[in-house]
Amino acid sequence: MLFTHMVEQESHDWLTDILKAASDPTRRAILTLLAQHGAQRVTAIAGHFDMSLNSVSKHIKVLERAGLVIRRTEWREHLIEVQMDPLREIDRWFDDLRSIWAQRLEALDTLLTKDTAT
Repeated sequence: MLFTHMVEQESHDWLTDILKAASDPTRRAILTLLAQHGAQRVTAIAGHFDMSLNSVSKHIKVLERAGLVIRRTEWREHLIEVQMDPLREIDRWFDDLRSIWAQRLEALDTLLTKDTAT
């Protein structure tokens, strides 16, 4: 139990921000678009959605605050680019959870095996 609580405490803030940002279907679609097609201008991203440029910009700002995208400038163009590192951190967090469950199942298996052997 202590390890589980420790994993949650250490990861709570960034994990919450990332998962909240990725919880919206439009933001997930933006991330997918950027992962598939590379960096894009905000106007190009907005062209894929049936909503105002301002609404798409707000979604991008949420993704930026969570560290899932960055805005970079090439000459006069402002490009939005997906950042995979936060997604890798989520994978690590899920791996930690799987490891905890694997340990618990192994302990249960040992206990059940021990009971049937006696």
